[in-house]
Amino acid sequence: MSKVSIIFGTRPEAIKLAPVILALRSDPRFSCQVCVTAQHREMLDQVFDAFGINPDVDLDLMEPDQTLAGLTARAVETVDRFLVRSKPDLLLIQGDTTTTFCSALAGFYNHVPVGHVEAGLRTGNLDSPWPEEANRVLATRLTTLHFAPTELNKQNLLKDRVAPERIFVTGNTVIDALFLARDIIKEHPPAVPGLPEGLAAANGARLVLITGHRRENFGPGFESICKAIAELARRFPEIAFVYPVHLNPNVRKPVNQILRSAGTSNVHLIDPLPYLPFVAMMNRCTVILSDSGGVQEEAPSLGKPVLVMRDTTERPEAVIAGTVKLVGTDEGKIVEETSKLLTDKAVYDEMARAHNPYGDGKATGRIVTACAEFLGVSPPSNK
Repeated sequence: MSKVSIIFGTRPEAIKLAPVILALRSDPRFSCQVCVTAQHREMLDQVFDAFGINPDVDLDLMEPDQTLAGLTARAVETVDRFLVRSKPDLLLIQGDTTTTFCSALAGFYNHVPVGHVEAGLRTGNLDSPWPEEANRVLATRLTTLHFAPTELNKQNLLKDRVAPERIFVTGNTVIDALFLARDIIKEHPPAVPGLPEGLAAANGARLVLITGHRRENFGPGFESICKAIAELARRFPEIAFVYPVHLNPNVRKPVNQILRSAGTSNVHLIDPLPYLPFVAMMNRCTVILSDSGGVQEEAPSLGKPVLVMRDTTERPEAVIAGTVKLVGTDEGKIVEETSKLLTDKAVYDEMARAHNPYGDGKATGRIVTACAEFLGVSPPSNK
């Protein structure tokens, strides 16, 4: 039996790794140990509850008002101690967080091979997204197995001189998680805390779902986003604008200053949603405004147009497919493009085609197979 450790710290990582954890824990060929750094404490626990996953080790690294340098230093040292104790045969990481980079570095220091789920994403600009672009570029240099969601991601890795035999095009596990969540929601429709009764129902008013949390948008960027939402709410009083507001004070401050004082009754500011209610709201909404990477990947499978409030994206496949459009943080641009989708059926239908370039929901199986082959584990018995 081969020992695989999985380390992550944020809600998006937890969502995208949940199918992999469930698959490894149900496979007798592997012993799977889950270790969390808890960068997103409350939101991380919500994902565990949704998928029935319990972590084996909680490093609990978060501190109030921490700096990136302080978090990085603590993460490398703490993950290093974990690896010394656990001695895994393979370490799996995901995405582009501080936990991702620090775990890759600690794995390198301990001569533990690293498998990177969602490898090969690039904007080519170390300042956007910041610090995520640097995290994933640095993690690539320390990784043994690269699980690229798309062919374009593979080409990015080849440009970085990663050996072709170490790259596996798998699709994105976020689609696997989305399909799991969709099945759960069909059986047990979740409540959506904070919304008026009936608004979450499928036959309710048209709804625009909003998310935002990127560091590069802190300050003027978020102020502009909030002003755009307020203007849209005034122009479209019959449409509900639902914004689960991230817990970061840099997000909550402009939201409270601009949107809570706007006097628009159709703007609903609620606390961050657990994963299952959030998937239900994505499935329910008309349009999504977001700076989230995961939403760009999930929404096309649900046929939902996404306007990305960023200047760059490391996920250009959906832009090329036409289901996602970059609008930046300019107030006028956000209002203009959202208004088009809400008033022009032809424009909406063109973006709402349910075509997802990020996979077929079978990425997990491909990742598990690649790990087994690397570790020299025999195929599972058919008996």
